[in-house]
Amino acid sequence: MKTQKHTQKAKPHNSSTQSKLQLISTKTESAKMAEASTMASDDAIKVSSLRGKVTLITGASSGIGAGTSVLFARLGALLALNGRDVDNLKKISKQCTDCGAAEPLLVPGDLTDEEVVKKTVEQTISHFGRLDVLVNSAGILAMGSIETTDLAQYDRIMNINVRSVYHLTQLCVPHLIETKGSIVNVSSVNGQRSFPGVLAYCMSKSAIDQFTSCTALELASKQVRVNSVCPGVIITDVHKRAGLNEEQYAQFLAKCKQTHALGRPGEVEEVAHAIAFLASDAASFITGVNLPVDGGRHAMCPR
Repeated sequence: MKTQKHTQKAKPHNSSTQSKLQLISTKTESAKMAEASTMASDDAIKVSSLRGKVTLITGASSGIGAGTSVLFARLGALLALNGRDVDNLKKISKQCTDCGAAEPLLVPGDLTDEEVVKKTVEQTISHFGRLDVLVNSAGILAMGSIETTDLAQYDRIMNINVRSVYHLTQLCVPHLIETKGSIVNVSSVNGQRSFPGVLAYCMSKSAIDQFTSCTALELASKQVRVNSVCPGVIITDVHKRAGLNEEQYAQFLAKCKQTHALGRPGEVEEVAHAIAFLASDAASFITGVNLPVDGGRHAMCPR
């Protein structure tokens, strides 16, 4: 006995039904667009997630550290600022409060002194009760080759650029684990590329790159992110403090047209924004990165 198969043909929609379906489709597309718009807004808010975050910034009395302090203040962070120049530190503090931010806690001192490092962390925790972000920006530049850099200068560079960063981070880590916080180190393109005449400085920044990568792996299971920025030539006083006079510095900046792919030196604020990004929730899936902020210098070869 054969079984008959009944095939039911779809009835054509009348014009009223088609209009309703088009309306539903339009509403669905509108809902998708609205959802996408909301997601984009949420992503934008993530960049401002530093509001209320307790942030310790070293090297805050000048250069990149100072610029980062003011930017974080504008973003609503609660700041503890370390630097060796007390007068400059007070000026930066005023710039922060002029942005409408809370008055920063000032913890001045030389971080090559172990007691200063301990005091910096203790005062920060005592004042705020926690720590969310550490920005290791303290550092020095000194000229010298293997023939001219004596051990005293070598030790001075390594002590401030590497040893103090290691020690301060070590003391901050327990507090950052509690908050699942973030660390941003200020390294340099000199850590990624080799340049003559700044041997100890290049070595110190290579050490910071490895320090960043290794601590990122060690702290990942604790949900603490660790990254660094690697600036190229940035317009600050660091090269003058290293010994360049005004004429030499002007020539050095002019040469950036050839040494940087973008044809210019960078501005402090450009590095500060990269630091803010890495410290914020917008970079929540980024750790162990040594991020060049160098106008393409790391990608260039001499010709």
